[in-house]
Amino acid sequence: MSGPFDGLEPGTVTDAATLALAHESVPGEQTVAGSPSTGFVELTDAIGVWEMSPGAMRDVEADEVFVVLSGSATVVFDEPPLPPVELRPGSVVRLTAGMRTVWTVHETLRKVYVAG
Repeated sequence: MSGPFDGLEPGTVTDAATLALAHESVPGEQTVAGSPSTGFVELTDAIGVWEMSPGAMRDVEADEVFVVLSGSATVVFDEPPLPPVELRPGSVVRLTAGMRTVWTVHETLRKVYVAG
């Protein structure tokens, strides 16, 4: 999915907190609770903005580090089994490829991610 521009050019600025994102419903096989939707825009090949509406979904992660801009959520790690994390603005989290998670979003969550 491409964003409203071809990428983040050197010397330019965009507001990741207010960037318009087109949402799509989470597929039924991933939905755990509610009717969550997600949206994202790639700023470069490895950097983007991702958002999820309230609800819960399963996911298999890629290598990434992210910073939460807004919202709140709980992430449960099914594989490997790790303690859950509570996300809020300013949270910084590292995920590795293949982690199996369940995201429960309490208030629409928006993050900036850097994929590895």
